[in-house]
This record gives sequence, structure tokens and C-alpha cells, in this order.
Amino acid sequence: MIDLDDVAASLLALPPSEFTAARDARAKAETDVALARGIKALRRPSIAAWAVDAFARERPQSIARMLELADALRAAQEDLDGPELRALSTQRRTLVARLADDAASVAEAAGVGVSAAAREEVERTLTAAMLDESAGRAVASGRLVRSLEAVGLEGVDLAGALAGGEPPPAAPRASRDQLAERRARKAAERAVRDAEQEASDAERDLRRAESEETTAVERVAHLEERIADLQRDLARLGRELESATEAGRDAAQRREAAARHVAEAEGRVAHARDALD
Repeated sequence: MIDLDDVAASLLALPPSEFTAARDARAKAETDVALARGIKALRRPSIAAWAVDAFARERPQSIARMLELADALRAAQEDLDGPELRALSTQRRTLVARLADDAASVAEAAGVGVSAAAREEVERTLTAAMLDESAGRAVASGRLVRSLEAVGLEGVDLAGALAGGEPPPAAPRASRDQLAERRARKAAERAVRDAEQEASDAERDLRRAESEETTAVERVAHLEERIADLQRDLARLGRELESATEAGRDAAQRREAAARHVAEAEGRVAHARDALD
């Protein structure tokens, strides 16, 4: 049996410019007076709301992943897990900006232009969906008629935000015992991650030390080989020095003998000249 939610979803799938005429025709054709009255009361969606609805219809898996991250954020908040909460919050901002661009692209592909102001409303709506569980279910329903906004800690005002009835209620929240068990499990998982990281760091340090040791041993071997080469060169040069020194002494002796021989010859020359005179 068709209910108001079904009718609202089908009408909201139309471009906003066609909504009013299609709604009035559908209400006029309805034989169920109460349903016809409900159809007639449906509001035309804003451009931002229509873009979010179109995105929810076309990319339900993206909305599902967004809400999974929102659940993880709430769990981290309940578990007082500061590091995880900060990391997930960064992911949330990045994801919301990307999904807002995707939603605008889906709308424009359907011939519905999204202005810069409407694009900001889309981003605020998706942010509200991640911060407030009820807003998240409203976005996933694909029946928004106006944008949403999270204001402080007051939650998101959903009055008049949906065409048709409210989305299904959220699953029951975790009990105190479940929260304690989840926190203990997260603490154990964090301890495992920390231990694994420590082991990984230690293994990296070991590999670095082994590499440095190998380099040092190779350097020592190279230097020892170089020293041996230099010692052999030194011994050879010592022998060459000794030989050169001995050759120098022999040459000095020959020089002295030659000098005496020259002096003697010069004496004989002088004597011969005297005799000639």
C-alpha cells in the first residue's frame, strides 16, 4: 500500500521546478482523502535540500559510509578517546567537503544548478547529519525539504525538515556495561598497536644498526688492507732509499778520486809548462 512517505519520495525525485504541479496533480488524483490532504501539504524542497536528497538516492553507499564515520565519532566521544576523536574529526571535515561537492555535481548533472550559497547549505546539512543521529537518518531518508544546521550542543532542529513521516528510530544506545567493555577493548587494541609500533621501531633500529655495523666492518677491512699496502710500499721505499744512499756514497767516492786525479793532472800540466819555458 502506498503511503505518504512513498509519494513524497517520488515527488522529490522530480526537479524542483516540476514539484508543485506534480504534487497538486497527485493530490487531486488521490481517492484517499487523508492521503490527498497530506500530499497537498508537501512543501517544495529548497535547492540545497533537493541536492542532498538526489545524492542520497544516487549515492546511498556514500551516505552510508558518512554515517558509519559519524557512529565512530560518537563511539570515540563516549569512550573518551581523544586521539581517535581528533583523527576522526579531521576525516569528517574532509569527507563532508568532498561529499558536498559530489552532491552539487549530482544535482547539476540532473539539470539543477547549485549556487555557492546552496553549496554551503549542502555542506552544513551533511555536517549536521554527522553530528546528530536524527539528522543523519533524515538525510538518509532522501526526503529533506530544507537544509539542516547543527547549532552548539542543542542538536539539530528537524521541525518541518522532512516530507512525510519521520525516519525509523535509531538503534538503542549501548549500556554502561557495553560502554565499559568497548572502552576496555579499545584500550587493549591501542596497547597492541603501541606494542606493534614499538616492535616495528625496534626492528627498524636493529636493521639500521646491522647496516652500520656492516659498513664499519667493511671500512675496517678496507683500511687494514690499505695499511698493509702502505707498509709494503714503505718497506720497498726503504730499500730503494738504502740503495740510493749507497749509490750516493759510491758516487761521492768516485767524485773525490776524480777530483784528486784532476788536481794531479793539472799539476803535471803546470810542471810541463814550466819546463817548456
